[in-house]
Amino acid sequence: MWPAHTLRIGLATTCITLSRCLQLGAAMAKSKFEYVRDFEADDTCLPHCWVVVRLDGRNFHRFAEKHNFAKPNDSRALHLMTKCAQTVMDELEDIVIAYGQSDEYSFVFKRKSNWFKRRASKFMTHVASQFASSYVFYWRDYFEDQPLLYPPGFDGRVVLYPSNQALKDYLSWRQADCHINNLYNTVFWALVQQSGLTPAQAQERLQGTLAADKNEILFSEFNVNYNNEPLMNRKGTVLIWQKVVEVKTKEIKLPVEMEGKTMTVTRTRTRPVPLHCDIIGDAFWKEHPEILDEDS
Repeated sequence: MWPAHTLRIGLATTCITLSRCLQLGAAMAKSKFEYVRDFEADDTCLPHCWVVVRLDGRNFHRFAEKHNFAKPNDSRALHLMTKCAQTVMDELEDIVIAYGQSDEYSFVFKRKSNWFKRRASKFMTHVASQFASSYVFYWRDYFEDQPLLYPPGFDGRVVLYPSNQALKDYLSWRQADCHINNLYNTVFWALVQQSGLTPAQAQERLQGTLAADKNEILFSEFNVNYNNEPLMNRKGTVLIWQKVVEVKTKEIKLPVEMEGKTMTVTRTRTRPVPLHCDIIGDAFWKEHPEILDEDS
């Protein structure tokens, strides 16, 4: 047995030696090249602001043509976009609401989110990469007979909104844009596909027309009431967190004589659920106050 004082001295010496090694290691980790880190820009998002990441398809007109998307709307493509957005929300749980239409999707991160220290580049790159990879991964689920000829691209931007009203106005702007574009495209493709006009002629016919004029063309010439068009096309898609009941059948381990038996398992989970509704008026926000709740 070593004397107690000898053990104390040995332990103290070991601690001092370990401390010196750690300091030496920290010093050795530095190099003369580390000055390049000073060129990195500080892209920290302002605190107490809603962080919105909006993705847009890159050159999607060409992508839609190459992959034979239906005009004016391809429900397969719209559902695929929503599936990708749901995947993003499942992975990045700080997203409180998302809105999508056509080839774009907006993701709203909670005001108090400190995800990756609120670095804008992290917000944008994680959302864009998760969305794009999901688009390729789930393509066959929606386009069984159409091979993916080349991978799609999406560009992203990060915008900060300092108040609830500014955020609501942003989402209202995107939904209004959905209505304007879809009304135009519905009339445009009716003129091309049913009246035999060329794209240039259809564009000339619609130049200077108002929403009422376009509705009149649809009703009088094609017997189409625009208000009866699918809500997904007219309103876009809103994704919010809701509790859903999932029922799954799974095999259970039983004695040999009872092998092959299954049981049904029911559980409640919170998932991003798609809605096709108006978000410009106050009704939606009154029905879902938790979206803007800073403590949600």
